[in-house]
Amino acid sequence: MADLTLEDLDRIYGQPKPTTKAKSLDHIDKYGRQFIGLSPFCVISAAAADGSMDVSPRGGAAGFVHVEDDRTLLLPDRPGNNRLDTLRNLVGGDGRIGMMFMIPGFDDVYRVNGRVTLTDDAALLARFVEFGKPPRCLVRVAVEEAFLHCPKAIMRAKLWEAETRVERSLMPGLSDMIADQLGLGPPAESSADALARWGQQL
Repeated sequence: MADLTLEDLDRIYGQPKPTTKAKSLDHIDKYGRQFIGLSPFCVISAAAADGSMDVSPRGGAAGFVHVEDDRTLLLPDRPGNNRLDTLRNLVGGDGRIGMMFMIPGFDDVYRVNGRVTLTDDAALLARFVEFGKPPRCLVRVAVEEAFLHCPKAIMRAKLWEAETRVERSLMPGLSDMIADQLGLGPPAESSADALARWGQQL
């Protein structure tokens, strides 16, 4: 069985509609600004210098990513696990970023691609105080491409439907799973205690 080629993809999927290509803008328009302003969650991706990839979630209050102007976004970066996979890739790689914004209840997605610089300018950080503290740094995105993404994937997943919600009890808590993966024995704190602790570290 041969791997598919570019020609195979064209044969299998056909060509996109003209509007599908034309919808790609080089700036944030009024709908993109409104979408980002309503979004409490985005996923970002970046490649390291060696080509290895990272995808990471980011969240906050609706509009936590700020549209500075129609070609600039400011993304506050807050404490996590200090692996810094995405930030290291952005600084050590070519600085290119992919972003996918989502709004609870919306099947549409808004996507942004661009190039990044990082700053820890105190005056800028002070504009983004949330959860009682400023972010560690800001990711400044120079927008190169922005477009609305069709809702089919979210519709297939029924992501926001009550009927598809999964009871958390069907899987162990994060601390329990990691402890088991690493052969550490039972974790020192319960899943409930870990969640409470993380809630204090936002």
